[in-house]
Amino acid sequence: MITKTEINKTQASELKVKLFRGFSDHSRLSILNALRSKPLTVNEIVEVTGLTQSNVSNHLGCLRCCDLVVRQQRGRFVYYQLSDERIGKLLDLADELLTDVALGINKCERYE
Repeated sequence: MITKTEINKTQASELKVKLFRGFSDHSRLSILNALRSKPLTVNEIVEVTGLTQSNVSNHLGCLRCCDLVVRQQRGRFVYYQLSDERIGKLLDLADELLTDVALGINKCERYE
């Protein structure tokens, strides 16, 4: 019999997997990285990331749906920003961690 605690742990684990799936796509990660420093419009994100406008818009929709990014209307422009400063901190931690484990990650054939 599965206890309530075990279900919650399973659900929490599944939610973490979904959270990290948001970071696992190259385009979404590029967008999140672009938004680390300040809010940007779609055109500014396109310029910073080199992605197409349709690709940026599509991935922003996904990131907004998952509450990783929020949008704010300023006059006739819509600006996107990280929904929580901890997202930027998580990306900073990933950068720090990669400093130590990049060689191993690069050699890992299981992540291909």
